[in-house]
Amino acid sequence: MFTRSDFSVWGILKKCIGLELSKITMPIVFNEPLSFLQRITEYMEHIYLVHRASRQPQALERMQCVAAFAVSAVASQWERTGKPFNPLLGETYELIREDLGFRFISEQVSHHPPVSAFYSEGLCQDFLFHGSIYPKLKFWGKSVEAEPRGTITLELLRHNEAYTWTNPTCCVHNVIIGKLWIEQYGTVEILNHRTGDKCVLHFRPCGLFGKELHKVEGHIQDKNKKKLFIIYGKWTECLWGIDPAAYESFRKQERRGEPPRKAQSGISMENADTEVVDAVPEVQDTVQVIPGSRLLWRINTRPPNSAQMYNFTSFTVSLNELQTGMEKILAPTDCRLRPDIRSMENGNMDLASQEKERLEEKQREARKERAKEDTEWQTRWFRQGRNPHTGTPDWLYSGGYFERDFSGCPDIY
Repeated sequence: MFTRSDFSVWGILKKCIGLELSKITMPIVFNEPLSFLQRITEYMEHIYLVHRASRQPQALERMQCVAAFAVSAVASQWERTGKPFNPLLGETYELIREDLGFRFISEQVSHHPPVSAFYSEGLCQDFLFHGSIYPKLKFWGKSVEAEPRGTITLELLRHNEAYTWTNPTCCVHNVIIGKLWIEQYGTVEILNHRTGDKCVLHFRPCGLFGKELHKVEGHIQDKNKKKLFIIYGKWTECLWGIDPAAYESFRKQERRGEPPRKAQSGISMENADTEVVDAVPEVQDTVQVIPGSRLLWRINTRPPNSAQMYNFTSFTVSLNELQTGMEKILAPTDCRLRPDIRSMENGNMDLASQEKERLEEKQREARKERAKEDTEWQTRWFRQGRNPHTGTPDWLYSGGYFERDFSGCPDIY
């Protein structure tokens, strides 16, 4: 990993306050050597939860697995303060993991606004997972906030069920000065379109003393809003679930008994407004497990040298790997063939910067050509349509990618 410490961030960012960051060219020092399309692929790290959901006979058990999967999809962002490369228009990424039972394809289908569409299917025909994401990035002086717009859809084919949700908001603190840290907040609602069951998950904002940092709390309810199951945990660690009656009786006991008082950590009230740095909340005790709970999901341990590798997980480290002979079968638009990302991964930052500028210039020239000839950009693997379950605008996979006819692919590198 390249050190960012000798770099004046403020010089660039002071021009950007309140603006949408996708329109601003950022120096490569802020990046991590992956494209945003590869970052989306990280949703698949805990895909075993979807296979498990598919095997459950009861709708409530299936929703528990799907909820755990939705939380696990953002877990890889923990301590990931590098920015993925913005995909070029027409860029693609594919991943086939026979050991994990899926194949995945994504394409950058729009440049302004930036939209990434993805589609994945189970190799045993047990699920389809798809969506289109257009993150809205805002810079607020000390922090950068990413609001991930777009719907995520999971279909469990054996049960004829579809679930939809939107990811929480992600915020990176101290982009100017101090130690970078990340939180996720907002409410995620997962709807089972067949049964009307809904899982409501609250990703808690950190709060003044960091008490709520990384916490996720919520419940599964039926279509009449009756609570069926309580879920709690941390998106950086694990997720537990418990029957509502057992949860309530535990909370009553807790209220009756005096909980042990703990010394408060973090910033004090007096300097909260004048503090230049957003205090990094100290890591709280790990999740307090309520007796009678069952474990729904636990994060994978990261490799021991992860901190020197942009805090990547073992799954993430493998995403940019170009194995011998792979170039012959990959689409020419695949991220693994992108020269600026490859140069950065190889530690050649100067070449990476030059290549990034060259690719962006090439993209601008192609846009001018299309404007001159009055032609529209044609997406290759996805088409605009409506989400079959929500009716909202979405990008749908057209099929054909894995037949490997790449003759119509654009020359973007």
